[in-house]
Amino acid sequence: MIVGYGAFSKQCGLYVSKGAINAHADDIAAAGLKASKTGVTFSPTKPIPDELITALAVASRKDAAV
Repeated sequence: MIVGYGAFSKQCGLYVSKGAINAHADDIAAAGLKASKTGVTFSPTKPIPDELITALAVASRKDAAV
């Protein structure tokens, strides 16, 4: 899996590799988002910035290729 998405009653989640989360932890925090080991949670009213989604997906793809 490169990227996964989940929508729940109170939040949404973007799921990527652990390495992608670690590599972009500062960017995630700067965007005011919360991260777990393999996901970033957000609300529909405060989505993940497009640039951060791209960066997370690229980093996750690189992890999958190893």
